[in-house]
Amino acid sequence: MARSGVRYEDVQRAIDALLEKGEAPSVHKVREVLGTGSFTTISEHLREWRTRREENRDLPPPRGMPEALQELAEALWEKAQASANEALAHYRQEAEGRVEAAREEAGEALRRAEDAEQRESALAAHLARTEQRLEEQSGELARRESERDVLAEREAKLATRQTRLEAQLASLQQENERQAREQQQALSEQAARHQERLAREEKRHESSEARLMGLLDEARQERQAAEKQQAQRLQQLEARLERAQQLVQEARGALAEEEKRHRETEWSRHQAEERTRTLQHEQALMQARIDEQKQLLEEQVRRLRDLEAQLHRCLWQAPVPDRAREEAPDNDEGPAGAGPSRGDSA
Repeated sequence: MARSGVRYEDVQRAIDALLEKGEAPSVHKVREVLGTGSFTTISEHLREWRTRREENRDLPPPRGMPEALQELAEALWEKAQASANEALAHYRQEAEGRVEAAREEAGEALRRAEDAEQRESALAAHLARTEQRLEEQSGELARRESERDVLAEREAKLATRQTRLEAQLASLQQENERQAREQQQALSEQAARHQERLAREEKRHESSEARLMGLLDEARQERQAAEKQQAQRLQQLEARLERAQQLVQEARGALAEEEKRHRETEWSRHQAEERTRTLQHEQALMQARIDEQKQLLEEQVRRLRDLEAQLHRCLWQAPVPDRAREEAPDNDEGPAGAGPSRGDSA
């Protein structure tokens, strides 16, 4: 049902105005003449006007004219109507073919649009997953970089500690050598003193052999005690040296482990950057395909609109053959006047 607003009489007056200008009536042209109204309402009124025109074409011409002229007019009218119907049938057949082709193209365009929408949805989902993975990888990369910074700091600390331990080890070795030299010198000096004392005692107390033996035993015991003390100090120094070497070895192992983890972190970061570049390239290709599908869909829609416009022109521009006009040049009320007349508005 037509909605209220634009009435049928308004549409009919607009159609008459277009026919007087020699233009075929259409929804767009009628609305341009009226300046208002919805396309649905105007289309329903235009369909009603066409139905009435088809019904009025079969009405007999008005009475009061001569019978011969009336027969001639009827013959010309039937011939013109047959020619017009034949041309109209041809135009309708051609228009129906174009409409069918347009419908097929529209269906294909809709299918392509649906495929494009599905691909676009899949690409959007894939892009979302890719962005999520990229964010996860970026977070992982940031964490790895933070760990790398921590490892670098620990590596610097370990290197400093290693340098300090190596310096301590060198100092301990020098101290050990110095103490060994001092101990050896002290023993040599003590032995020299004992020898000197023994010589003096021998000169003074050649007869006191027992005392000499006691002095020798005392000197021997003192020497053994000194040698034992020196051996203990040497063992302590060797234990400290071994501990320092063990610490240096542990520091070197920790440094090698940190370097290995640092290389693994750098490799993971390189892989993440490669994946990121690959995903960005895939995203650009997907966006280009989406744009191409949208352009193709717009082209299909434009072609469909052009075909609809051609269909309207073919349906409502049914020309009367020139031969019919030449047979009745002096008849002002001939077939050309028997078309949509003022009586259609009754």
